[in-house]
Amino acid sequence: MNIRGRRNKVTPEFNMASMTDIVFLLLIFFMIASTLVTTSAIDIILPKASGKTENKKSVAVSIKKDLTYYIDQKRVGESILENELVAALSDLEKPTIVLRAEKSVPVENVVKVMDIANRNKFKVILAVKPN
Repeated sequence: MNIRGRRNKVTPEFNMASMTDIVFLLLIFFMIASTLVTTSAIDIILPKASGKTENKKSVAVSIKKDLTYYIDQKRVGESILENELVAALSDLEKPTIVLRAEKSVPVENVVKVMDIANRNKFKVILAVKPN
């Protein structure tokens, strides 16, 4: 009887079946997890552009519910609003107005500021509260 010859020898082969099972399960997990992610944005294709996004200066125009106008923090009368805006934005390369109007302000007052911006070729950004 040859007892020495019957030793358990380790085979140099590697079984890949368990590794492929793990990879397959991870693939299924990430496919399911990626479909559950939703974005709250409009699905559009943006154009490509070279260069950096710059933080441009802008002037904030605020309209309170008692129809008082403010340019940044300074209270301004409705009659001199256009002159003050032109003076504040005259030294900027691309003048931009951030329009902040309270919810109860009539549309006519908001349109008045937009009309001033249109006459003077200022860009207008309407500020809103995010959801």
